[in-house]
Amino acid sequence: MPLNKSVLEQAIKSLLIEEKEKTDDGASSIDNIAAKLAAAIETFVKSGLVTTTVTTTGSASAQTGTGTGGIS
Repeated sequence: MPLNKSVLEQAIKSLLIEEKEKTDDGASSIDNIAAKLAAAIETFVKSGLVTTTVTTTGSASAQTGTGTGGIS
């Protein structure tokens, strides 16, 4: 599955709205925003599809090689 930017944007908006609507003194807002933003970014990155092309050398039982590719 390709990276879904709109899901990341919605997660960021949701966490900001949630913090904005809180009525406490705001002392924990930075920690809450940082934790939720990190989780949203982690989910976004892990949702991407990594494709590679691997070129190998060696025998059938002992392969070595390198890969090139990208994330979408």
